[in-house]
Amino acid sequence: MTERNVRPVGDSARAAEGINSWRTLYLVAGGASVGFILLLIAAITLDTVAPPPVDGGAETLEFIAANKSVYVAEQVLWLLPNMLAVLTFVALFVAVAPTNRSLALIGAVVGGLSWASFLAIPVTSRGSLTLVYLSGRHSEATSDTERARFATAAEAILGENNTPAIVGVLSAAGILLISLAMLHSALPRWIGWLGVAAGVFGVAGEALRQVVPSFYLGYGLLMPAWFLVVRIALVRLGLRTPR
Repeated sequence: MTERNVRPVGDSARAAEGINSWRTLYLVAGGASVGFILLLIAAITLDTVAPPPVDGGAETLEFIAANKSVYVAEQVLWLLPNMLAVLTFVALFVAVAPTNRSLALIGAVVGGLSWASFLAIPVTSRGSLTLVYLSGRHSEATSDTERARFATAAEAILGENNTPAIVGVLSAAGILLISLAMLHSALPRWIGWLGVAAGVFGVAGEALRQVVPSFYLGYGLLMPAWFLVVRIALVRLGLRTPR
């Protein structure tokens, strides 16, 4: 009888520990979603104040030389939100898995890995930290031949910057998939539908960025809105989770 009494206590302790860890995850991921939005706003603000050229290798390198601090800060601000997005996808998987484990896992893997992959890509669609190095070499060049070589290298990076990447499509697809799983979860259903809309616009916008820019603009509005309301939902879920 003593052995029977001991086992439930151990199980309860492990269960309580698990609940407590999910509470912390929800609250931290909710804060990460806020950070995601704030960093994007800061990046957009810098981009508005000093918009970098989107073509012209020599022009871009000269612009960076004249605005190095602002340019570096902007590129970092474009990159950091991707890391915070990964944490949001992890928390969403935990929240929606009880009702649709398979779709939640697929959405979390596709979304989380694709957003993390942005950190490994040397471009941000609005520039690249690699161009800072080329700008310095361009400024130090002593001949037109050297300057032309660095300008050509910059053109190649700008070409990659302006080319739709499969990782962009997958990041939007991750939002779409995890949002479909949210439709029958403990999170508000309308947030799932907002994510579905953001995902559809995102997949189309990333794939057809050069052909139909309006899709990309729609994604640019819906995606931050989705992250913001997901933050609110995760924080509320975390506060409702018992300690």
